[in-house]
Amino acid sequence: MSFSPLIRQLIDALRGLPGVGPKTAQRMALNLLERDREAGRHLAHALESAMEGVGYCRRCRTLSETEICDMCDDPRRDDGLLCVLQSPADVWAVEMAGSFRGRYFVLKGHLSPIDGLGPEEIGIPALLERVEGSAVAEVILATNPTVEGEATAHYIAGLLKPLGIKVSRIAHGVPLGGELEFIDGGTLAHALAGRTAIG
Repeated sequence: MSFSPLIRQLIDALRGLPGVGPKTAQRMALNLLERDREAGRHLAHALESAMEGVGYCRRCRTLSETEICDMCDDPRRDDGLLCVLQSPADVWAVEMAGSFRGRYFVLKGHLSPIDGLGPEEIGIPALLERVEGSAVAEVILATNPTVEGEATAHYIAGLLKPLGIKVSRIAHGVPLGGELEFIDGGTLAHALAGRTAIG
């Protein structure tokens, strides 16, 4: 079946969302057009408002509607702890855990020379500027446990250690409630290498 240009345009736009393939995009588009045009209009308005009104926090670089986000503006947070993450989604994941009360700094991804992502592209100079001359005593590197994430953490640690700042890495390993027989070898290796003393 051949769709009209406007329907095809809507399907193609929906395919741009992560995890949405051609069939799902087609179902979404047809559902909005056939059954729920008001939801479609609401979605269009919300998208336009978000695209126009959401930018980046000047201090931590997470998504924000204001120049300084609520987390950076919160005086109850610990200025001595700075958690470095790869994306705003990672900030929200840490916040949902509810136990971290320090500050954040968001990189724009990870080092990947093959993709043209060097230190400048992901914001490492801005991180060094954020740390130098500040109250930050410890930087927690919470990049993803991928080859690129590990390389990014190692690179940043090499730049921060000479500044006299404590640098730590989030632990990787067996998930709480997990059973060893179902854990992959790489995760187990990380868990054993990152073991801590009891007592």
